[in-house]
Amino acid sequence: MFRQFFAVLLLLCAVAFGADTRAADVRDDTPAPGHEVLTLGGGCFWCLEAVFSELKGIERVDSGFAGGHVPNPTYEQVSDGGTGHAEVVQITFDPGVISRDTILKAFFTIHDPTTLNRQGADVGAQYRSIAFYRNDEQKAAIHKAIKDTTDSHEWSGAIVTEVVPFTAFYKAEDYHQQYFKLHGENPYCQLVIAPKVAKFRKMFREYLKT
Repeated sequence: MFRQFFAVLLLLCAVAFGADTRAADVRDDTPAPGHEVLTLGGGCFWCLEAVFSELKGIERVDSGFAGGHVPNPTYEQVSDGGTGHAEVVQITFDPGVISRDTILKAFFTIHDPTTLNRQGADVGAQYRSIAFYRNDEQKAAIHKAIKDTTDSHEWSGAIVTEVVPFTAFYKAEDYHQQYFKLHGENPYCQLVIAPKVAKFRKMFREYLKT
Protein backbone atom coordinates (compact mmCIF):
# COMPACT_ATOMS: atom_id res chain seq x y z
CA MET A 1 0.00 0.00 0.00
CA PHE A 2 2.85 2.36 0.93
CA ARG A 3 4.52 1.72 -2.42
CA GLN A 4 1.29 2.01 -4.39
CA PHE A 5 0.69 5.47 -2.89
CA PHE A 6 3.86 6.76 -4.52
CA ALA A 7 3.09 4.99 -7.78
CA VAL A 8 -0.34 6.61 -7.91
CA LEU A 9 1.19 9.99 -7.12
CA LEU A 10 3.61 9.64 -10.00
CA LEU A 11 0.81 8.45 -12.27
CA LEU A 12 -1.18 11.59 -11.51
CA CYS A 13 1.85 13.71 -12.33
CA ALA A 14 2.37 11.84 -15.60
CA VAL A 15 -1.27 12.36 -16.57
CA ALA A 16 -1.07 16.04 -15.68
CA PHE A 17 1.92 16.51 -17.98
CA GLY A 18 0.45 14.46 -20.80
CA ALA A 19 2.80 11.48 -20.58
CA ASP A 20 1.86 8.07 -21.96
CA THR A 21 0.75 6.08 -18.91
CA ARG A 22 0.07 2.73 -20.57
CA ALA A 23 2.56 -0.09 -20.64
CA ALA A 24 4.30 -0.64 -23.95
CA ASP A 25 4.10 -4.06 -25.56
CA VAL A 26 7.59 -5.42 -26.14
CA ARG A 27 7.34 -8.36 -28.52
CA ASP A 28 10.77 -8.39 -30.13
CA ASP A 29 13.34 -8.79 -27.36
CA THR A 30 15.98 -10.40 -29.55
CA PRO A 31 19.30 -9.23 -28.12
CA ALA A 32 22.21 -8.01 -30.18
CA PRO A 33 24.71 -10.67 -31.26
CA GLY A 34 26.71 -11.93 -28.30
CA HIS A 35 24.12 -10.77 -25.75
CA GLU A 36 21.43 -12.53 -23.74
CA VAL A 37 18.13 -11.63 -22.09
CA LEU A 38 16.78 -12.88 -18.75
CA THR A 39 13.34 -12.06 -17.36
CA LEU A 40 12.97 -12.33 -13.58
CA GLY A 41 10.37 -11.38 -10.98
CA GLY A 42 10.90 -11.15 -7.25
CA GLY A 43 8.64 -8.56 -5.68
CA CYS A 44 8.73 -4.87 -6.52
CA PHE A 45 10.35 -4.26 -9.89
CA TRP A 46 11.72 -0.97 -8.58
CA CYS A 47 13.93 -3.02 -6.24
CA LEU A 48 15.17 -5.45 -8.87
CA GLU A 49 15.89 -2.74 -11.42
CA ALA A 50 17.91 -0.77 -8.88
CA VAL A 51 20.14 -3.74 -8.13
CA PHE A 52 20.71 -5.22 -11.57
CA SER A 53 21.49 -1.84 -13.11
CA GLU A 54 24.65 -1.74 -10.99
CA LEU A 55 26.18 -4.95 -12.32
CA LYS A 56 28.90 -4.65 -14.94
CA GLY A 57 27.95 -6.41 -18.13
CA ILE A 58 24.31 -5.44 -17.70
CA GLU A 59 23.46 -3.21 -20.63
CA ARG A 60 19.74 -2.66 -20.11
CA VAL A 61 17.14 -3.28 -17.40
CA ASP A 62 13.46 -2.65 -18.14
CA SER A 63 10.70 -2.87 -15.55
CA GLY A 64 7.51 -4.51 -16.74
CA PHE A 65 5.05 -7.37 -16.55
CA ALA A 66 5.05 -11.01 -17.64
CA GLY A 67 3.43 -14.35 -16.92
CA GLY A 68 -0.20 -13.32 -17.26
CA HIS A 69 -3.00 -13.49 -19.80
CA VAL A 70 -3.85 -9.81 -20.45
CA PRO A 71 -1.98 -8.16 -23.32
CA ASN A 72 -0.46 -4.73 -22.81
CA PRO A 73 -1.60 -4.29 -19.19
CA THR A 74 -1.36 -1.12 -17.17
CA TYR A 75 0.22 -0.96 -13.73
CA GLU A 76 -3.21 -0.44 -12.19
CA GLN A 77 -4.57 -3.58 -13.86
CA VAL A 78 -1.65 -5.67 -12.67
CA SER A 79 -1.93 -4.25 -9.15
CA ASP A 80 -5.61 -5.27 -9.02
CA GLY A 81 -4.45 -8.88 -9.37
CA GLY A 82 -6.70 -9.95 -12.23
CA THR A 83 -4.19 -10.10 -15.09
CA GLY A 84 -2.07 -13.00 -13.86
CA HIS A 85 1.05 -10.95 -14.53
CA ALA A 86 3.99 -10.57 -12.17
CA GLU A 87 6.15 -7.49 -11.85
CA VAL A 88 9.43 -8.38 -13.53
CA VAL A 89 12.62 -6.94 -14.91
CA GLN A 90 13.96 -7.79 -18.32
CA ILE A 91 17.75 -7.84 -18.24
CA THR A 92 19.94 -7.56 -21.33
CA PHE A 93 23.55 -8.50 -20.61
CA ASP A 94 26.87 -9.44 -22.14
CA PRO A 95 27.77 -12.99 -21.02
CA GLY A 96 31.36 -12.25 -21.95
CA VAL A 97 31.46 -9.77 -19.06
CA ILE A 98 29.04 -11.27 -16.53
CA SER A 99 27.75 -14.82 -16.42
CA ARG A 100 24.16 -15.94 -16.34
CA ASP A 101 24.96 -17.81 -13.12
CA THR A 102 26.15 -14.64 -11.39
CA ILE A 103 22.96 -12.80 -12.33
CA LEU A 104 20.85 -15.66 -11.02
CA LYS A 105 22.87 -15.81 -7.80
CA ALA A 106 22.20 -12.10 -7.28
CA PHE A 107 18.52 -12.69 -7.99
CA PHE A 108 18.19 -15.37 -5.32
CA THR A 109 20.16 -13.24 -2.86
CA ILE A 110 18.28 -9.95 -3.08
CA HIS A 111 14.73 -11.31 -2.76
CA ASP A 112 13.24 -14.00 -0.55
CA PRO A 113 12.32 -16.91 -2.85
CA THR A 114 10.57 -18.79 -0.04
CA THR A 115 7.62 -16.42 0.46
CA LEU A 116 4.60 -17.20 -1.71
CA ASN A 117 3.03 -14.25 -3.52
CA ARG A 118 4.73 -11.60 -1.44
CA GLN A 119 7.93 -9.74 -0.66
CA GLY A 120 7.81 -8.01 2.69
CA ALA A 121 4.81 -5.71 2.84
CA ASP A 122 4.11 -6.08 -0.89
CA VAL A 123 1.45 -8.80 -1.06
CA GLY A 124 -0.23 -10.38 -4.07
CA ALA A 125 0.50 -12.75 -6.95
CA GLN A 126 1.97 -9.83 -8.90
CA TYR A 127 4.87 -9.92 -6.41
CA ARG A 128 5.56 -13.64 -6.76
CA SER A 129 9.00 -15.10 -7.28
CA ILE A 130 9.24 -16.19 -10.91
CA ALA A 131 11.95 -16.91 -13.47
CA PHE A 132 11.32 -17.24 -17.20
CA TYR A 133 13.48 -19.30 -19.54
CA ARG A 134 13.88 -18.88 -23.29
CA ASN A 135 15.79 -22.08 -23.95
CA ASP A 136 16.98 -25.28 -22.26
CA GLU A 137 20.24 -23.64 -21.16
CA GLN A 138 18.43 -20.93 -19.23
CA LYS A 139 16.03 -23.47 -17.73
CA ALA A 140 18.91 -25.63 -16.51
CA ALA A 141 20.75 -22.59 -15.11
CA ILE A 142 17.68 -21.46 -13.15
CA HIS A 143 17.17 -24.92 -11.64
CA LYS A 144 20.88 -25.07 -10.76
CA ALA A 145 20.61 -21.68 -9.05
CA ILE A 146 17.62 -22.91 -7.05
CA LYS A 147 19.54 -26.01 -5.97
CA ASP A 148 22.62 -23.98 -5.05
CA THR A 149 20.49 -21.55 -3.04
CA THR A 150 18.73 -24.40 -1.26
CA ASP A 151 22.05 -26.08 -0.45
CA SER A 152 23.47 -22.82 0.90
CA HIS A 153 20.71 -22.57 3.55
CA GLU A 154 20.68 -18.82 2.97
CA TRP A 155 16.91 -18.87 3.31
CA SER A 156 14.84 -20.99 5.66
CA GLY A 157 11.93 -22.83 4.09
CA ALA A 158 11.35 -24.26 0.64
CA ILE A 159 11.94 -22.16 -2.46
CA VAL A 160 8.65 -21.40 -4.24
CA THR A 161 10.05 -19.67 -7.33
CA GLU A 162 8.05 -20.49 -10.46
CA VAL A 163 10.17 -21.62 -13.42
CA VAL A 164 8.17 -21.13 -16.60
CA PRO A 165 8.76 -20.65 -20.33
CA PHE A 166 8.90 -17.06 -21.54
CA THR A 167 6.00 -15.90 -23.69
CA ALA A 168 5.82 -12.11 -23.67
CA PHE A 169 7.10 -9.09 -21.79
CA TYR A 170 5.19 -5.83 -21.46
CA LYS A 171 7.23 -2.80 -20.49
CA ALA A 172 5.78 -0.77 -17.62
CA GLU A 173 4.91 2.89 -17.87
CA ASP A 174 7.77 5.36 -18.18
CA TYR A 175 7.37 6.64 -14.62
CA HIS A 176 8.37 3.19 -13.30
CA GLN A 177 11.69 3.08 -15.17
CA GLN A 178 14.85 3.85 -13.17
CA TYR A 179 12.61 4.61 -10.23
CA PHE A 180 15.20 4.33 -7.46
CA LYS A 181 17.72 6.43 -9.38
CA LEU A 182 15.19 9.19 -9.98
CA HIS A 183 13.20 9.04 -6.73
CA GLY A 184 15.64 7.66 -4.20
CA GLU A 185 14.63 10.23 -1.62
CA ASN A 186 11.06 9.01 -1.14
CA PRO A 187 10.26 6.94 1.97
CA TYR A 188 9.64 3.63 0.16
CA CYS A 189 13.01 3.88 -1.56
CA GLN A 190 14.76 4.73 1.70
CA LEU A 191 13.04 2.07 3.81
CA VAL A 192 12.79 -0.82 1.33
CA ILE A 193 14.99 -0.42 -1.72
CA ALA A 194 18.07 1.22 -0.18
CA PRO A 195 18.70 -1.66 2.29
CA LYS A 196 18.47 -4.18 -0.57
CA VAL A 197 20.93 -2.17 -2.62
CA ALA A 198 23.31 -1.87 0.34
CA LYS A 199 23.21 -5.63 0.94
CA PHE A 200 23.79 -6.28 -2.74
CA ARG A 201 26.74 -3.89 -2.96
CA LYS A 202 28.40 -5.56 -0.02
CA MET A 203 27.95 -9.11 -1.33
CA PHE A 204 28.65 -8.44 -5.03
CA ARG A 205 31.18 -5.61 -4.88
CA GLU A 206 33.54 -7.35 -7.32
CA TYR A 207 30.82 -7.33 -10.00
CA LEU A 208 29.80 -3.68 -9.69
CA LYS A 209 30.23 -1.12 -12.43
CA THR A 210 32.92 1.42 -11.69
